[in-house]
Amino acid sequence: MGQEKKIYESGEDYLETILILHQRIGEVRSIDVVREMELSKPSVSRAMGILRQGGFINIDENGYITLTEAGREVAETIYERHRFFTSWLVEIGVDPQVAAKDACRLEHVISAESFSKMKAFLSTRSGDK
Repeated sequence: MGQEKKIYESGEDYLETILILHQRIGEVRSIDVVREMELSKPSVSRAMGILRQGGFINIDENGYITLTEAGREVAETIYERHRFFTSWLVEIGVDPQVAAKDACRLEHVISAESFSKMKAFLSTRSGDK
């Protein structure tokens, strides 16, 4: 990211969820995040406040949440990693539910450099089949 902003794993999960919900249903409100993540309203409300203060989301007067450029960048990075790891784990024989759960952990801890190298390596390997 251009101007580096600190965000924690839970914040990344919220941003990823907002991105996914926006793709699925269009306009997103906090209650949609509550339902999707199966969290309490107060927890989501607090997180939305932190993300707004951090410059990752905007919330309009009707309660609709949109990602800022910085928020979208984080969300898309995490979501790409999630899809990649889930797909790869399923491909090597991991149960899809386990793969999705493990992808949620992996997506946060891998460095950008390692992820990029892993993607490049696996894409050359898949061309060998």
